[in-house]
Amino acid sequence: MNKLTEWSFRNKAAVILIVVMALTVGVISYLKLPMEFLPEADNPQVMVTVIGPGMDAKSMEQQVTNPLEEAVMFTKGKTDMFSTSGNGYAQVNVNFDSNTNMKEAKAEIERSVDQVQLPQGVMKPFVVQFNTSMIPISWIVVTFDEGLSEQEKDAKIKLVNTELQKSEGAGQISVNGKSTPSIHITPDTDKLAQKGLPVQSLLSVLQGRGVSASIGERNVDGAAGNINVYDEVTSVDTLRNLPVAPGVKLSDVAKVEQAKEQESISRMNGKDAILFTVSKSANANAVSTGKNVEKTVERLNKDVKGVDAVVLLSTAESVTHSVNSMLREVLMGALFATIIILLFMRNFRATLVTIVSIPLSLGITLYLLDLSGVTLNIITLGGVAVAVGRLVDDSIVVIENIYRRLQKEPFSVTVITDATKEVATAITSSTLVTVAVFLPMGLLRGSLQAFLLPFALTVAYSLLSSLLVALTVVPLLSAILLRGTKEKPHKGSEKFASFIRWNLQHKWVTLLIALVLFVGSIGSYAMMPKGALDSSSAENLNISLQYPSDTPSEKVEQGGTQLESFLKDSKSVEWVIMQLGNSSENAQYGSVSSPTLVTYMVDLKKGVDAEVFMDEVKKQKTNFSDAELSVNATDLMMGGGGSQVFVDVTGDDPEKLTQTADQLIAAIKPIKGVLKVQSNQEEKKPVYTFQVDPEKAKGQEISMQLQSILNPVTVGSIKVDGRDTSVVVQPVVNPDTEAALKNLTIATESGVVPVSSVAKLVRTEEPSLYYHKEGKVYVRITADADPQKLSVIGADIKKATDKLKLPDGVELKVGGASADQASDFADIGMTALISIGIVYLIMVLTFKTLRAPLAIMFSLPLAAIGAVVGLLISGVTPDFTAMFGALMLIGIVVTNAIVLIDRVKQNEETMSIRDALVEAATTRMRPIIMTAVATICAMLPLVFGASESGSIVSQSLAIVVIGGLAAATLLTLIVVPCMYELFFFRASRKQRRAKAQAAKAATAV
Repeated sequence: MNKLTEWSFRNKAAVILIVVMALTVGVISYLKLPMEFLPEADNPQVMVTVIGPGMDAKSMEQQVTNPLEEAVMFTKGKTDMFSTSGNGYAQVNVNFDSNTNMKEAKAEIERSVDQVQLPQGVMKPFVVQFNTSMIPISWIVVTFDEGLSEQEKDAKIKLVNTELQKSEGAGQISVNGKSTPSIHITPDTDKLAQKGLPVQSLLSVLQGRGVSASIGERNVDGAAGNINVYDEVTSVDTLRNLPVAPGVKLSDVAKVEQAKEQESISRMNGKDAILFTVSKSANANAVSTGKNVEKTVERLNKDVKGVDAVVLLSTAESVTHSVNSMLREVLMGALFATIIILLFMRNFRATLVTIVSIPLSLGITLYLLDLSGVTLNIITLGGVAVAVGRLVDDSIVVIENIYRRLQKEPFSVTVITDATKEVATAITSSTLVTVAVFLPMGLLRGSLQAFLLPFALTVAYSLLSSLLVALTVVPLLSAILLRGTKEKPHKGSEKFASFIRWNLQHKWVTLLIALVLFVGSIGSYAMMPKGALDSSSAENLNISLQYPSDTPSEKVEQGGTQLESFLKDSKSVEWVIMQLGNSSENAQYGSVSSPTLVTYMVDLKKGVDAEVFMDEVKKQKTNFSDAELSVNATDLMMGGGGSQVFVDVTGDDPEKLTQTADQLIAAIKPIKGVLKVQSNQEEKKPVYTFQVDPEKAKGQEISMQLQSILNPVTVGSIKVDGRDTSVVVQPVVNPDTEAALKNLTIATESGVVPVSSVAKLVRTEEPSLYYHKEGKVYVRITADADPQKLSVIGADIKKATDKLKLPDGVELKVGGASADQASDFADIGMTALISIGIVYLIMVLTFKTLRAPLAIMFSLPLAAIGAVVGLLISGVTPDFTAMFGALMLIGIVVTNAIVLIDRVKQNEETMSIRDALVEAATTRMRPIIMTAVATICAMLPLVFGASESGSIVSQSLAIVVIGGLAAATLLTLIVVPCMYELFFFRASRKQRRAKAQAAKAATAV
């Protein structure tokens, strides 16, 4: 590293040119780098989604889910498989290991699913495999003026879709909430009876229509010509006049009218709305694409009458906000570093030399990211925000040492190079150590690597760039700007030196106090509840209103509208979108839900406390006594931030599963902090089954007749206004009692008879949800937990499950939010252990000894003391990002101890161990405090400002880093010297005895 400094002085012109080039390519790279919301990564899961309108959960399980599971059971790379079967829908989730090629896995599952024969009326399965590039960049809602016809609305939807597709960078566009025009034929049973016609005669009204056929070529009137037959119904009036029997038109026995079919309800602020979601095309810039979509929307509002289009959400805004946040962090870090250096050195030119490292390091970092093919996204920008506090550290140590030497010695290039050499080993080692902390993230595999590797690379590039600048540019600028500086020599504090001597003489007192503080902090952390991610600054909420599965659809829609009115009338709400029902558009993206579930997406106005508003919404529960109301904060990256804990009960015996589930519910209910406990078996719906007597009738014939009597039947399509429009025969009867069901009449070989004469009607209560794990049924117990005490409640539930005596063949598995949290914390803990090992190895290579690095490692527990105290004082509940901050501390804190011990090792060449420790602590106190305060101040905006939604960098992370660094900085100067002397106790004692004997001899002389 010393040769780098010497090279920079030999090639001053080249260094200046390189500096200019670095700044230039940094700016070019910044403008050139694609801006994304998230790095591109495959989700190692394939979802198979099927919609079966009108089918009960058990039928979906047996006739749809089971055959699909059998088809995909042995897919290559599969790790596990889960499925959910509900009323009218089924979903199979197949998970894969991290090494699986997900494109091939999806293709294999598609081939397997295509071979499965599903019941009539069930839609073709949708197979989806998610990738972060599929995340929509814009959500656009389009509402229409009242008075527009369905044809006009349909034309405008097509126009909007086409224009959005034309936006530069736009890729796939999905449309939700569309209504499909159709023609309803409603039979008049009385008129049919008068004419002596059965209802089934209407089903063949379009049979043989809509023909377009070529007969062949013939010579007609001396010329060759083609003969075609063309028969197409093109109007509703023509349909009404079609014959259903000799002398009987369709309009004589049925009502024929135009209508619209709508799979799901989608409204914005109480008005029917169409939701467009726009994804970007491959390699497009998310920010520029988002802006292009916004321009298109503005133009549509201006040019197209009767349409009101609004961009609800845009990831482009989030990315732009992240860039602005990064720039703010950089500027604040530079400002604080400037103030700190000015306060300590009282020299503007020395301050200017140090600040140069920030733009230079960032320029080099951006260029390296461009070379590595890494995009600018929330993850990489978070890495820059984390590294900003450390960018000036190496330069501060170098300039402080140069400045201190110049205060004592006359100016010369040799003094500057020697001063740089003195600290070169220390700053190189400390930078490599910090980089090493993030290396394990890059060693992860699969989709997790895709997220964390860009973060690790960003931090590594930033810190290595700052080291390069500190060893080359800073000494060179010092030689130019500090020439002729005359300052009073800086002396270390004599009081602090005296304190260090006393401290080393009474080291056991210091170490015992440090041990007590460490044990107390660990105990406090263990007792501290670990919460879900804080939601107070959330801008969007997900609200759901879940009715029992046997609730009529009219009542569900009425309740949904009532809650919608409350939300849209609230002063805290910017807009609200309500959605009800499943649709093929949503199913394409794996989104299906219960038909009795109403969901709302709510955007809050700026400055609204999300937690307070969520409490207001929860109070509305009293108005929906028969429905479950839940509210969760959401963000674009993380999705809904729920706090549910679930226990899965698996086994082969259904009776044992039910018995164990009941015991679990009884054990979990009394746990403090558990808001609600329920089982998927509790949610049941009445199912009426006709058990046909095979001697009296054929089941298939009865099924087909009841299907046509009770359900809408599509009999064909006609062209209306140039568009294919389906023709649907509506149900003849609507039985609303069990007796009415029994009295339904059907045609048999013996004539028209009540269905009850050939089949027995049996009523059963069946679950409205069926869960499968690896193709076997399991029961899920779900507990809603207090988000602030998530870890405690999760642990209590685990204890309750461990105490249960389980029947043979039954197993329990606790999952959900608390298990995910515990898994995340365990992963971070393992990463921290690996990082500590790498850090220790680097320091052993640096100092060529095992003992000195061990003394440095004792700065780590000191950081834990400050981190816990910081959390206790701030009242912030530790979450995943707080643990991430603790991981960062490993690299940041050790650097101060390295700078200290490196000076000790230099001093030992001419001093005793104790004198070396006292001198090093006194001399290095200023740069250690300067770098610590600069890093702490760079983190302050995160504590008092709002962090970016979905970013790793957050308030709790900043509090952990600030508290840990503050405590470790103070205690490093006190505890690490004690540990160092303790490790070299014999040599130090021998030196002190020799010094005492020499002093005694001198006194005698």
